[in-house]
Amino acid sequence: MAKKSAIQKNLKRMKMAKRYEKKRAMLKKIIMNKKLELAERFAAQLKLDKLPKNSSRVRVRNRCGVSGRPHGYYRKLKISRIALRDMASAGKIPGIIKSSW
Repeated sequence: MAKKSAIQKNLKRMKMAKRYEKKRAMLKKIIMNKKLELAERFAAQLKLDKLPKNSSRVRVRNRCGVSGRPHGYYRKLKISRIALRDMASAGKIPGIIKSSW
């Protein structure tokens, strides 16, 4: 199990990224528009720099919803490989059985 502080920090980043998502997209659109003046684009870049670092979507870490494990994470299921195996062995995931030969 991951440290609770790491899990909470990541949740905080998720909330912040969602809150600033539209504002960041708008500023990035202005920055990437080559038709605008350089000064206007530079002002938008300064505004983007003033936003909190954790408001960026890139800083969010994919973590298992069950254990908080950051590695061995299946994006489609949103759980780690270990949690998947435990749940499958316990019969909590329909259609998945442990293979044997």
